[in-house]
Amino acid sequence: MRISAKADYAVRAAIALAAPGQEGPLKGDRISEAQGIPLRFLENILGELRHSGLVQSQRGAEGGYWLARPAAEVTVAEIIRVVDGPLATVRGERPEDLEYLGRAQKLQDVWVGLRANIREVLETVTLADIVAGELPDPVAEIVGRPEVWESH
Repeated sequence: MRISAKADYAVRAAIALAAPGQEGPLKGDRISEAQGIPLRFLENILGELRHSGLVQSQRGAEGGYWLARPAAEVTVAEIIRVVDGPLATVRGERPEDLEYLGRAQKLQDVWVGLRANIREVLETVTLADIVAGELPDPVAEIVGRPEVWESH
């Protein structure tokens, strides 16, 4: 799975909106500066998040953006799906819709299993978890294993 710049920026922007002590709407330029996200790109992303109902906004001097739901109810998976679509596809298709022949038949099971593991992480981690610096136990256990930090 590749995490696009758009997905990374969207999650980072949502984390900024979930920050404790965040009073009132947060302006896009403040998020852009704080997270190092190009403002024009960020505005498009915030527009998509607003259109999906994850974020609300208000125009004007007192305007800006805020989460539409509590941070504990917004998962990383939900944000990625809004900006990039399904979490795991193969050539743009859902793994369960593929058909493999002969010795490759079990490949479909591999892709479905991979998607399930991606979901297991991304659907359990909320913005509140990230902001608090405490990941759910299953995810913390995974990242606590030294071998997962090695590139291959």
